[in-house]
Amino acid sequence: MRILVVEDEQKVAAALSEGLKGERYDVVVERTGEGAFFRITTESFDAVLLDLTLPGRDGLAILAAMRERGVKTPVLVVTARDTLEDRVIGLDAGADDYLIKPFAFAELLARIRALVRRGRSGAETPRLVVGDLEMHLITREVTRGGRPVELTVREFELLAYLLRHQGQVVSRESLARDVWKETSRSTPLDNVIDVHVARLRRKVDVEPAIKLIHTVRGMGFMLREGEP
Repeated sequence: MRILVVEDEQKVAAALSEGLKGERYDVVVERTGEGAFFRITTESFDAVLLDLTLPGRDGLAILAAMRERGVKTPVLVVTARDTLEDRVIGLDAGADDYLIKPFAFAELLARIRALVRRGRSGAETPRLVVGDLEMHLITREVTRGGRPVELTVREFELLAYLLRHQGQVVSRESLARDVWKETSRSTPLDNVIDVHVARLRRKVDVEPAIKLIHTVRGMGFMLREGEP
């Protein structure tokens, strides 16, 4: 599982990273608000541990902005802000859970596990929709404007991934890791991914329908109605 740790204090960030890696999590650390928001909206994570007091962009602003953009990644706020009002504000801004510093590492791990379970449960809704494009995960049927779209197994998996991350930029690296299950950097799949995306476009974005699959130059792809 891949976790983004957003923490500006170097010692705290290092301790969290080391502890989580010891539990076999794949950990990415960001120490600024802007860097965290960029990663959250361009990469795929199973959970985000978010401090609220950050340089550049406040954690509450990050929460509000990512939820406004439709990013559903589970977020655990980890902060020293300990009043009831602080907790209410954080949860209302879009946090899924709230943990006050200092905390026991065992409790942090338990909360992460619960967060990921809830996130996975929510992601596996039986129907994924954007605009007039619908995907039924149980029957594996896809329609666009009510008309069936015939997809290969790989194209179905690719489209499902894009639908689950609609409104987000999805990098080729994340597609290689999460759809193709390829973790070796010595085996680049960029050309293979581009071919599959092109084939998927020809089936999904048939004129005069509104274009849904967009290329974000230098970054990857995005599924959404209208230009990104």
